[in-house]
Amino acid sequence: MPKLPLVGYLRVSTGRQGKSGLGLKAQRENIERFAANEGYEVVEWYEEVETGKGADALDRRPKLTAALADARKRKGSVVVAKLDRLSRDVHFISGLMAHKVPFIVTELGPDVDPFMLHIYAALGEKERALIAGRTKAALAAKKAQGVVLGGPKLKEAREASKVVVTASADRHAANIVPIINDARKAGATTLREIADALNARGVRTARGGRWHAMTVKNVLDRSSAA
Repeated sequence: MPKLPLVGYLRVSTGRQGKSGLGLKAQRENIERFAANEGYEVVEWYEEVETGKGADALDRRPKLTAALADARKRKGSVVVAKLDRLSRDVHFISGLMAHKVPFIVTELGPDVDPFMLHIYAALGEKERALIAGRTKAALAAKKAQGVVLGGPKLKEAREASKVVVTASADRHAANIVPIINDARKAGATTLREIADALNARGVRTARGGRWHAMTVKNVLDRSSAA
């Protein structure tokens, strides 16, 4: 049975990232693992360096335009590693839906329909707005207290935030691994079978979603690296 075709789209947001290749390799590897685990075949790749900001972003992203046309011709889907590789703008995501080309986001799994992609984009935009608002309010409060903003203190705060996020992800992985081991003992051998077992037990991912082969692999990789 022939594998379903995917057109891979990779994007970095700055010229510096594009010249260094930062992020492109990781995105490609993520998509390749997803395709292998979910029964797809990536038939073509498109890489782009663009900010993606602005209502006319698609006009300034010829590679994405080409990927859409290619996927439409092949009757396949455009695949990205993360939703923000398409855009962080909910209106831009909505505009892409009008092209009638399916999109697959590996971190969300193969079963998320276009409507849900729109919802995820809207939630992400709202979350960013809330974080920006809280950060602005916190900085204003610090400034009112006479704290000098920027410099080493700001860098330390950012590093501390990264540590908290990483620690949270590590804790979640540590809680999930014993359940994965139980699923293996019950006969689940592949990543997809383990994902099915977790879903059947009502276990949720760190983001509250359903499990897929890639999300299981991510947890196992994080656990083995700990």
